[in-house]
Amino acid sequence: MNQNSGFDSHEIKAGELEPAVHAGRSTDESREESGSQSVVPLLECRRLTMRYAGNRDALSDIYLKIYGGRIIGLLGPNGSGKTTFIKLVCGLLRPTSGEVLINGHEPGVKSKLAVSYLPDRIYLNDWMRVHQLVSFFEDFYDNFDAEKAYSMISRLGINAGDKLKNMSKGTKEKVQLILTMSRNASLYLLDEPIGGVDPAARDFILSTILTNYNPGATVILSTHIISDVERILDDVIFLSNGKIMLAGAADDIRAKNGCSIDDLFREVFKC
Repeated sequence: MNQNSGFDSHEIKAGELEPAVHAGRSTDESREESGSQSVVPLLECRRLTMRYAGNRDALSDIYLKIYGGRIIGLLGPNGSGKTTFIKLVCGLLRPTSGEVLINGHEPGVKSKLAVSYLPDRIYLNDWMRVHQLVSFFEDFYDNFDAEKAYSMISRLGINAGDKLKNMSKGTKEKVQLILTMSRNASLYLLDEPIGGVDPAARDFILSTILTNYNPGATVILSTHIISDVERILDDVIFLSNGKIMLAGAADDIRAKNGCSIDDLFREVFKC
């Protein structure tokens, strides 16, 4: 470890067969050595730490750079820090120390347009009808594409006049995902999008993610259900007790370990 930096650095960049994952060195130093041009990361975390009451670190000294054009699995067991990380990136939480930058800016007004966030629970008002939700999102977000939303709603056979309270949990989650993916964002943060839904719904969710996001954008998908999502992931990040254990290209990790990401996850996090 570089004694001057005091943290591990992880870099995930589009278009590389082997994303640069540097331990104990700043990726800025590596760029200077190679003479490459400096590119502002889509998402950068610098010594990001979140400490809750009782002096417990939910995240500890996270250093991470992520660029556009990737689908990234944020993987870890319950309590590993996945939701805390996503909320910090969204600006819903403020870090105890360190910083988060989106396109070079701290979470705030400038980052809101770039980030589309799907929480890990139903948050929409049950009394609202689907078409009212589409109108609400269209009014609230300048980059919301109502035509795309209605296209997905139609393909699913959802009645735009139905109220959420009359829908199953799985259908509600599909509506939330449609609204999230109908924004032309740069960074999609999906917190446990396949948790608690049946296998058929999982297939729809993964298909929706693959076919309805800007190819230049990045999707960060948090989950502890690896087998269903592994096939769509370009890169993975393993979180454990608030620290990054592993980060890199999914294909490289499979080749190096001689097993699937799911099998590796089960081995690393076995009880």
